[in-house]
Amino acid sequence: MVTPISKKIDATVRYFIRLSYRGAAFHGWQSQPNASTVQQTIEQAMSTVLRAPIAITGAGRTDTGVNAAMMIAHFDYPEALPHDNVLRIVRSLNGLLGRDIAIHAIFPVHDDAHARFDATSRTYKYFAHGEKSPFLYPLSWQYPPQIDFELMNEAAATLPQYTDFTSFSKLHTDVKTNNCTITAARWEREGEQMVFTITADRFLRNMVRAIVGTLVEVGMGRLAVTDFGRVIERKDRCAAGTSMPAHPLFLWNITYPYPIM
Repeated sequence: MVTPISKKIDATVRYFIRLSYRGAAFHGWQSQPNASTVQQTIEQAMSTVLRAPIAITGAGRTDTGVNAAMMIAHFDYPEALPHDNVLRIVRSLNGLLGRDIAIHAIFPVHDDAHARFDATSRTYKYFAHGEKSPFLYPLSWQYPPQIDFELMNEAAATLPQYTDFTSFSKLHTDVKTNNCTITAARWEREGEQMVFTITADRFLRNMVRAIVGTLVEVGMGRLAVTDFGRVIERKDRCAAGTSMPAHPLFLWNITYPYPIM
């Protein structure tokens, strides 16, 4: 069930797209000159299928190599699309987009719905495994046997106490604030893997990979749990750990204040 469509003066209809992608083939989500991106690839395919220029807006900007198990984007179309047409459009898009992007659903939303600004939370997962595996790599990071996940969770538990995460942000970005509200952050075992799950209202560029890299410093005994908080308080990217590889990171879930498919 989705929020009912209301009439616009220009009669355009806003649609949400639910999709997923594997990030290895792309230079991130956002369109950029002379680089293949997820946004640009989808826009080209949609413009071909719908025979009109289509621009989409995503719920976030994943970095180069980062995956999305769930991404939401929106676009406007001059008229309402019959349900059968939408199903055909989804099939056509999936035929054009290749193996790295999957369109799962396209559905109408209310006129003012915004994939990015309306999102109330985003959840990322970072996957790691202990024993060497040719099947998990490269979508999972092999952690060293001496790493201490209990210490890492002690440090991770302090994240919701802070709001300014400049220490975990990529330098020289165009954002107006480095403040984020983290509501959950924890390593847990899922099958044969250890998975770091973190939820916040927003994330900075490179933020999750920098957090995980700094937690690894704690887990390896190179940084005390108490010093983890001091890294955040310094508001200095040079104080934090190295960014982790991108391929084990997934944008996992996005929530909105209204129901979506």
